[in-house]
Order: sequence, then structure tokens, then C-alpha cells
Amino acid sequence: MLRGFYTAASGMMANQRMQETLSNNMSNAYTPGYKADQGTMRAFPKLLIEQMGTKSIPGSQGLNLPVQNEVGSLNTGVYLQEAVPAFTQGDIKETGISTDLALVQRSVPDADGFVFFNVQNETGEQRYTRNGNFTVDGDGFLTTNQGYYVLDQDGAPIQTGGMEFEVSAGGDLSVDGQAIPLGLSYSSNVQDMIKEGSGLYRLEEEANAPVDIRTNPDINFEIQQGFLENSNVDPARTMTEMMNTYRSFEMNQRVLKAYDQSMQKAVTEIGRLR
Repeated sequence: MLRGFYTAASGMMANQRMQETLSNNMSNAYTPGYKADQGTMRAFPKLLIEQMGTKSIPGSQGLNLPVQNEVGSLNTGVYLQEAVPAFTQGDIKETGISTDLALVQRSVPDADGFVFFNVQNETGEQRYTRNGNFTVDGDGFLTTNQGYYVLDQDGAPIQTGGMEFEVSAGGDLSVDGQAIPLGLSYSSNVQDMIKEGSGLYRLEEEANAPVDIRTNPDINFEIQQGFLENSNVDPARTMTEMMNTYRSFEMNQRVLKAYDQSMQKAVTEIGRLR
């Protein structure tokens, strides 16, 4: 009975975590460049049940031989193993704002390859983002909405001096006739990237570092100024998944309640002294 109790409880916990993941996706449905998380459920290792006994052999010596009969396997519950971002290109929308940049990925040599903007976080470390909703701070540097510096090809903050600049399709930012290559990186295995919050990604330890996008001629991309990449979250699909997850949570809750009532009956009635 207790095993079934914990199995139902694990299902509730897994569905609760899945609901949190879906809720986070829904809340970022209109965040530029956001990549939806996809939760993956996994079962705990199964238990193999066997019947163990002995079998008497007729004879003068009365031999007893061990016997094992396989009964079957028993599942002990599920858990949410991880939430993996779905790196697919979001829709492009026009904003008409010069600091908005959309990174459009046409074709790449690797199936799991993806292209990112290079930015600098608050501790001065290089990070990666798909959110091109940039702005210019009071010192004339191109930054993200969180105030992180947008980096050039050499890893230095970009000084624009104001909102008047142009960005070519190849990723060159022009200010007063001077071309500054934007810092753009390509990761051949995007699953090595880990979400860090505020639209930033960092590289998993011991993974291959993203390379400059211009070093590989097979990477076909385009920068569109005055445009933004929308989130790839599908609100209608996400709402449907949230409803299904909630129903699954309720089902496990009812099973848990039934086990609780059975345990209460065993304690108060079956175990009653007469």
C-alpha cells in the first residue's frame, strides 16, 4: 500500500514541475527571442518481482531444490528529468526601431546548430542571447534591455554614440562610416547551452565553445534591423498541455486520496481491538 502511495505522490510532483515549466513558457510568450522549454518525463527504475521457494524431490534423501518464478515488473513512479529548450526560429515582426535586431538563421551545417548574439553579463563574462531587443545607454553603448553590453567581434562593448547607426545583413554595424562587426557566435550542438535567465545562455562545462559565425562559410544567416524575433511559444498548444497536465495531477491526487482513506480504514477499523 505504501508503495502505491509514493507512486501517486511522485506523479503529482512530476506534474507540478511540468505545470511550472509550461507556466513559464506562457509568461514568456511575447518575450523576443525566447525559446520554449520542453519537459521530459522519465520513469524510475522498474522492480522485478520473483517468487522464491523450494520444491521437494521425492526420494529417500528428501531433497529440496530452490525455485524462482518470475512474477513481473513493478513501476515505482515518474519524475521530470529535465526541461530542454526548443531551439527553433521564431516569427519575425517589424518594429521600425533602429536598435531592434533580428537574427535570422537560414541554414547551418549541423542539425543542432544555432546562432547567437554575444553579450557581456554583470560580472564581465561572455554570454549568448537570441533577444535582439537592444537599446543605447546614457554612455552611448549598445546594450540589452537589462543593461548588458552587446559585444563586437573582438569581445568589446560597441560604442554607437546614439540611435543613428545602420546594421548590414552580414552583421556589420556602421557608425560615422566606420564598420564594426557584431559579435555573433555559432554553436554546433545547441543542447550544450544552458539557460541563465534574462534571455542569456551560457556554455556547459567541458563543451565545445561556440565559434565566430564568420569563420564558417556554410553558415547562412541575416541580420534584419528594425525587426525582432518573436518567442517560439505556441500559446494555444501550451494552454492545452497545461490543461492535460492539470488533469493528470488531479488523477494522481484522487489515487493518493484513495490510498489515504484505505490506510485510515486499516488503522481505525481493521486494527481495532475487540
